[in-house]
Amino acid sequence: MSTPGSELWRLDAARTRSISAENPTGAPGAGARATDGTGAHAARLLGPGWKVSPSIHLAAGETATLADISGPGVLRHCWLTTDRSALGLITLRMYWDAEPQPAIELPLGDFFCNGWDELALVRSEMVVVAPAGGLNSYWPMPFRAHARITLHNGGARAVPVYYQFTYTEQDVPADAGYLHALRRTGTPLGAPAVHTILDTVPGPGRYVGTYLAIRPGAPGWWGEGELKFYLDGDTTHPTLCGTGTEDYFGGAWNFDLDGAYRTYSTPYLGLHQVLPSDEIYRPQQRFGMYRWHIRDPICYQRELRVTMQALGWHDDGTYLPLENADIATTALWYQGPVRGIRA
Repeated sequence: MSTPGSELWRLDAARTRSISAENPTGAPGAGARATDGTGAHAARLLGPGWKVSPSIHLAAGETATLADISGPGVLRHCWLTTDRSALGLITLRMYWDAEPQPAIELPLGDFFCNGWDELALVRSEMVVVAPAGGLNSYWPMPFRAHARITLHNGGARAVPVYYQFTYTEQDVPADAGYLHALRRTGTPLGAPAVHTILDTVPGPGRYVGTYLAIRPGAPGWWGEGELKFYLDGDTTHPTLCGTGTEDYFGGAWNFDLDGAYRTYSTPYLGLHQVLPSDEIYRPQQRFGMYRWHIRDPICYQRELRVTMQALGWHDDGTYLPLENADIATTALWYQGPVRGIRA
């Protein structure tokens, strides 16, 4: 895919469309025509066109299709908001073209770097989480014939869902890949203390992002483990190997400055969540961090596998495998249409 913003100068045949509760089909001139909806009472003195249908109610156990789009096109911006306490109970699924399985299937919060039960703000190029729970994705998502987006409420009560998906109707290049997202967990991690972020997926493709939520399960520093990318036939040893968890996410020296963790959120990487924020080196602390490989995509031709070691320190200065760690990762990558890739 192109670098964000690189297409803004093009005056081609693309047309912008947007799907929301105010225009469920995205059809031209079809917005703000509702005569009933969640805002009908508030708009009763104003009439049609005045925010009559800004949202939907998603009942417990219900699956709602938020968007059903004919292609070709590119999804450009996804915005949602809902009950912040339900982010881990709502499943987001996205389907491209004729694939029967979703290319994206994970809890709503994890797609937006919010895997814990407290909201974390994110100020990155591809994902923005704004006060007080505005969830934004700028990942470009091309599709050729069809795109479908659903939400499933796995909780015990109904939640409101406000949403808007903006896309362009346009031709899609022959070499464009489909965005995939996969969440994997290790709770607890067990032995060996190696977490598989992405099992072997076929190429050609580009790996573009990692979100990590971790609870180390042991006192002391927890981020000595390397992230490893096995490309195109690598077996025992990877082609790409980092120097430590905090290094991969752009930090250094244990994220520790003057005896405290310091959070940061930048366009391409961040340690955006530390819970609780006023402690350090505690076994039950929780952390959230992300890295987007936009300027430095990891390109492969035949296959890719991604792993992460979980390592802390023994008192004698040797590495401590964190077998009791709780880890959840979300991997994002682009690839061609291949069926059957799941966790």
